[in-house]
Amino acid sequence: MTSPVPPCCLKSFHWSGTPSGTESTLPGTSNRVYIAGTNPSAAVLIIHDLLGWTFPNARLLADHFASEINATVYLPDFFGGEVLSFDAILGERWGELDLPSFLRRNGRHAREGEILAFARALRGKYDKVGAVGYCYGGWAVHRLGAKEFVDAETGKGLVDCVTAGHPSLLTVEDIDGVAVPVQMLAPELDGQYTAELKRYEFETLQKNGVPLDYQHFPGVEHGALVRGDEKKKGEREAMARAKNAAVAWHRWWLHGQ
Repeated sequence: MTSPVPPCCLKSFHWSGTPSGTESTLPGTSNRVYIAGTNPSAAVLIIHDLLGWTFPNARLLADHFASEINATVYLPDFFGGEVLSFDAILGERWGELDLPSFLRRNGRHAREGEILAFARALRGKYDKVGAVGYCYGGWAVHRLGAKEFVDAETGKGLVDCVTAGHPSLLTVEDIDGVAVPVQMLAPELDGQYTAELKRYEFETLQKNGVPLDYQHFPGVEHGALVRGDEKKKGEREAMARAKNAAVAWHRWWLHGQ
């Protein structure tokens, strides 16, 4: 079977490179943040998965988004300085991790306020703002795009568009509430973003008149689009295709191209 991603795309994806951005803070927020790019009018907020803001692949994605979308990209720490074992997560050795305790400290109710605050700070600084969330970040970008945050006078929300890759902790209420253009990056094999949730989102956003780009990734599983494990069949190609899809989506909604 021929790969759906041209070989040149894989060669140009610097998955084994060294992130080239900087660590800093955004005025008005307290989160440490990895920043790539220098566009003064367009920004993209990445909300990380369980691997967190220091995971090299997440930072390399930020670098790619900065150059290919033409935006200043922010990848903040939304886990309060906690870093889970990369090896345990990538090796799927979940017994080595106390995820219930971790999520009590860093779950939706613990972190939603600061995620919203970070987005508000970006909205105050940039004309256009997009958001990309993977796994844990998937529910969060839906919340950022909620109609309850749309300003009645300007018609602007906290963000102008969102991309969610294999979301976790997502609810039907999140789907019901989203009002900005949504791109879904959906692996076939996903116990978190279930077939029922996929169907509900696909039908609900169309019913609500929300622009939707639904990308299906056959044969790969939850986590593939950040992990990009070349040892797992099709995963590196899926990662590259997902990156390209997110770039095209945000270029359109942030720049009109």
